[in-house]
Amino acid sequence: MKANTTTVSATDVVATPLSASCAEVLARAEHACIGVSPFNSYFSVARIRQIADWATRRFARVDFFVPDRPSAYTLEALGYALARAEWKARRQGQYTRNKIRAAVEGVDVGECVTRVLGWAELQGVAAFGQLHAEGHALYERDDGFRAACREVSTWVLAGRLPDGQAPEAAHIDSAVRYVLAELPLFLDTPAIVQAEASVFCYHQPPQVLRRLYERELVRHPAAGQGFAVITMAAS
Repeated sequence: MKANTTTVSATDVVATPLSASCAEVLARAEHACIGVSPFNSYFSVARIRQIADWATRRFARVDFFVPDRPSAYTLEALGYALARAEWKARRQGQYTRNKIRAAVEGVDVGECVTRVLGWAELQGVAAFGQLHAEGHALYERDDGFRAACREVSTWVLAGRLPDGQAPEAAHIDSAVRYVLAELPLFLDTPAIVQAEASVFCYHQPPQVLRRLYERELVRHPAAGQGFAVITMAAS
């Protein structure tokens, strides 16, 4: 049976939860974690400002998540040498942080508390470290979970490779580290940011995340964890 969901819109942003439980978390409006991907032209300053305007008026707290250091894993999978991949990831991560700051400065955030979370901020959080380690352990021991993570990695790489070129197993082995680095934010952001409820917001989730939030995988999101697909309303 398809879960009942509620689409929430404001200004130019439409948020659609992935499941009924995600809809409940979205309605609580306590905390939003906005995913902002480096190397993705979708996230212009103007686009981030639209999202920030919506999020800071709706939620009490808003964090912008930038997977800066983990982006090096994807670059390695695409053929970059380790040092070059890490340098490009750092540079693009800082550029993305600067875009977020510029966008938020153009918004009246009122009493909403905003932050930017990248690898430097997260690696010192005990809950994040525990979830990250748990994801790696589950990847090693559970065939279904491993297949789901590799499916996401294939999806990520397919968007970066020339048309008609499929990633090889070795490429996926490298890129899956990016997926495992993001996974804690999909499983239990409330524990990481010390909130009762949090909704992760992104514009284009892989199909596996729908299965995750429908509790079809061996690991389920924590109570209070939600996900919403955010898109721009048609003008």
